[in-house]
Amino acid sequence: MENAHLVFVPHPVIGHLISTVEVARLLLNRDQRFSISFLIMKLSSSDFKINNYIQSFTASNALPSRIQFIDLPKDEAQISDFTSFIQRQKPHVKDVVSKIIQSKSDSPRLAGFVLDMCCAEMIDVANEFGVPSYIYFTSSAAFLGFSLHVQSIHDEQKVDPAELMNPGAELAISCLANPFPAKAMPYALLRKEWLDSWLDYVRRFKEAKGIMVNTFLELESYAVESFSSDGKTPKVYPVGPILNVGSDEDSNKQQEIMQWLDTQPPTSVVFLCFGSMGSFNVDQVKEIACAVEHSGHRFLWSLRRPSSNVDLFEPPSDYANLQEVLPEGFLDRTVGIGRVIGWAQQEAILAHPAVGGFVSHCGWNSVLESIWYGVPIATWPMYSEQQVIAFEMVIELQLAVEIKMDYRMGSEVIVSSDEIERGIRCVMEHDSERRKKVKKMSEKCRMALKDGGSSFISLGFMIKDVMDNMV
Repeated sequence: MENAHLVFVPHPVIGHLISTVEVARLLLNRDQRFSISFLIMKLSSSDFKINNYIQSFTASNALPSRIQFIDLPKDEAQISDFTSFIQRQKPHVKDVVSKIIQSKSDSPRLAGFVLDMCCAEMIDVANEFGVPSYIYFTSSAAFLGFSLHVQSIHDEQKVDPAELMNPGAELAISCLANPFPAKAMPYALLRKEWLDSWLDYVRRFKEAKGIMVNTFLELESYAVESFSSDGKTPKVYPVGPILNVGSDEDSNKQQEIMQWLDTQPPTSVVFLCFGSMGSFNVDQVKEIACAVEHSGHRFLWSLRRPSSNVDLFEPPSDYANLQEVLPEGFLDRTVGIGRVIGWAQQEAILAHPAVGGFVSHCGWNSVLESIWYGVPIATWPMYSEQQVIAFEMVIELQLAVEIKMDYRMGSEVIVSSDEIERGIRCVMEHDSERRKKVKKMSEKCRMALKDGGSSFISLGFMIKDVMDNMV
């Protein structure tokens, strides 16, 4: 049968890129007929991490002849204006794909585009080449359904999501078994400039041939099955969990962290980490410090200095001197039971047997990593779609405990030390039903990817559909 070439256009931020490369790796390992070109859009804020990751992947990958990374011309646009950025990238994508097609007469046939969920505007370019587009949705199936619901009521009923946030109001959404509290409306949908861009992407989803979602049926069966009955959504393929597990950074800082964890009893450490963009002001940091100290649990806390410009996705940085932000004497009083660190390799820490609980911002990659390693979460969402993910984990799936489901980074709300301490104590309960459920889901998550597992089968359907569309 004819070989097939796919063009991947990932979002140019590291969390999306890694997940997208890993799903490409799955495709290549699964079917020898595929080859893939990654078109890398460039933003100055993300260049360094992306370049390092691609170099590392290329050096360690056994499939160099079937995957290539092509840099598109750099654009100095601000990421807050991402829609305009994508529009300016379209001619570059068209030029590169034209060259790929013309490069060799015996080259594999162009079979389609695989687009990050934030790059759905590139469907226009795929259409010019007469090939189908597939969306890779890097978040949960529940958030996909949530987004489609918001887009529908916005366009058909002229409802602004911000108007739904009445005290005590609840929303009935087909992808959720439980009513959704309007107060937990995700951060990304409450700012008009972000809402307008996101709704543009969601409208384009319906033009795609299919949507791959980084989830697995056993985790989100209710949400996944809701799409088959709505008659409006393209075919959804749950192909996850797509994770970069087993990666290992060998820095001195990381080695020190792992050596410290080696000295701790099993499941005794609570890990606090809030993603690549998560940070807090000084008052909130002091509340967290008070909570971890009073909880009596061993802790590992990734503490970052807030960025001066979050709107441009400028990431937080590490503190040069932790004393300037932590309560006086905190480090001395907790020297025997905890460590405060800067950025750390989250996946490696969650994999360590000493870690028994995870206070998390509920980024979807973080949630999947925690499930993979069987570590329960205390939810503290901050930005993007994380409030929906927190609701899903706590209420829908009962796999997590709540600290503050409706928290939003940048607000003036201070979560009290009592609320945080309560969340830490709950997530660290050794024989809790939630811990047992997370362990069982961890087993299911690993089985989903194996031959005969739900995600293995779903990816097979995706491959068949791609190849059938070439006929």
